[in-house]
Amino acid sequence: MSETRESDGAGDAAETGLGRLLRLMAALRDPVRGCAWDVAQTPATIVPYTIEEAYEVADAVARGDRDDLRDELGDLLLQVVFHARMAEEQGAFAFDDVAHAIGDKLVRRHPHVFAPDGTLLPEGSALRDPAQVEAQWAAIKAQERADQRAARGSAESAPDPLGGVARALPALARAEKISRRAAGYGFDWGNAVQVVDKVREETDEVAEALAASDQRAVADEIGDLLFSVANLARHAGIDPEAALRDGTAKFERRFAAMAAHLAAAGGELGRSELAAMEAAWQAVKRDEKERAG
Repeated sequence: MSETRESDGAGDAAETGLGRLLRLMAALRDPVRGCAWDVAQTPATIVPYTIEEAYEVADAVARGDRDDLRDELGDLLLQVVFHARMAEEQGAFAFDDVAHAIGDKLVRRHPHVFAPDGTLLPEGSALRDPAQVEAQWAAIKAQERADQRAARGSAESAPDPLGGVARALPALARAEKISRRAAGYGFDWGNAVQVVDKVREETDEVAEALAASDQRAVADEIGDLLFSVANLARHAGIDPEAALRDGTAKFERRFAAMAAHLAAAGGELGRSELAAMEAAWQAVKRDEKERAG
C-alpha cells in the first residue's frame, strides 16, 4: 500500500499537483496540527458533499463553463482524496490503490484496446462500433459479478441479474440503469413508440387511482409512470436526469419571465388571477419561439 507524505511544509519544486493535494489533505487530517472540521469527518459525513460535487461538475458541463468545470473537477477530486485519506488512516487502502484499481479495471474492460499487461494492441485491432463496445463492457461486468459471487462462496452465489446498481443514485437515474440492465437480457420494448404507449397506459392507471381516491395506489401508479418515462428516455437516447434538469431550468426561466410580464402589466405574482398568469405564460412561450425562429 502506498505511503502519503505527512509533511505539511511547502514541498519541493518537483512536487506534482496531485502529490501536493495528497500532502495537504494529510496535513488537514493531522489530529494535532490539522483542521478540526476535517479531522472530525467520516466517510458517512463526507458522502453528501461527494454527491453534491458530482452534480456541480454536471452543471458546469451543461453550462459550457470551462473555467468553472476546472474548479468543480478539483472539488470532486478533493472528495476522492478525502475518502482515500480516511481509508488509509484505517489501514484499508490509499489513493494509489484506488488509482491502480481503476487502471486495472480499464485494461480489463477494454480488451479491444489493451493487452492484459496494459500495452496498446496493434493499430486497427479495436472495435469501432460503440454498441459492440458497450455490449462487451456489459458482458465483462456480468462475468466480474459472477466471479465475485463465486469467491464469496456458495451461500452467496445465487445470481442477482439486476444487482450492482447503486441504491444511492437519484431515483430517475437508477430506474434508467435498472431498465438498461433488464434490456441486456432481452426484456425490453421493441422501440420508443411502444414505450410511449406504455406511458399512456400508466397515465390512465394514475387517473383511475385518483378517481378512486386511493392514495397508496396513486403513489404506486405514479412510480410505474416515472419508471416508464425513464425507459422512454433510454429508448430515445436521452439522459433522463439531464432532461429533467433542463426541463426544470426551462420552467424556472419561464416563471421569472412570466412574473416580469405580469409586473409590466401592473400585476403581481400571488395576487393575479390564474387566467392572467396563464396569459403571461403563453406570452413568454411566444416570445421564446419568435427569438428562436
